[in-house]
Amino acid sequence: MHSVESIAAEIVRREGGFVNDPDDPGGATNHGVTIHTMRRLGLDLNGDGRVDEKDVRALTPEKAIEIYIRHYYRTPKLNLLPEPLQPSVFDMQVNAGANAIRLLQRLMARFGVEGVKDDGAIGPITTRAVRAAMEIAPDHLVCAYGIERRNYYYRLGDQRPQLRKFARRRDGGKGGWIVRAEEFISARFHFSRADHDARVRAWT
Repeated sequence: MHSVESIAAEIVRREGGFVNDPDDPGGATNHGVTIHTMRRLGLDLNGDGRVDEKDVRALTPEKAIEIYIRHYYRTPKLNLLPEPLQPSVFDMQVNAGANAIRLLQRLMARFGVEGVKDDGAIGPITTRAVRAAMEIAPDHLVCAYGIERRNYYYRLGDQRPQLRKFARRRDGGKGGWIVRAEEFISARFHFSRADHDARVRAWT
């Protein structure tokens, strides 16, 4: 198991530097940290009394790692999950907030673990359920969660055409979201180009 610090550093590396894509609901983003997150946390880095794009640009990788560990790992209690599952859920939490936990909660019924609400919060019921699922399928739960992530991103593309560019490249290949999800899935479950093409065929 990698340390939470190394996982956070890898997320920062994967997220890249400053971007401000008008189609991204996150708005101005640096190292994966959005301006909305910085405003919620009151991160006025230049001390001018407001949190704006200048503060986003000033965010360092080290500060981003600190934010991730505190607010996306410790606060949502990802440490209570089985260790093999933590990297993927942590990465998804950064990318999609509480939807990361909701996906995991919805997955529990497929593993025969009942009684889990998809409320996006890790409490004792979710913790017990996920640990039970890991005991049932220790070699499959991590991949199953990664596949759920991939499906989630494709569904976003189905529902919101402006987001399709994050799931499908201009040349038609897998977009960054899909590649990112599959980094946590065994290669035998990766989509081939034909699989991907079939999944996005209805997209214009």
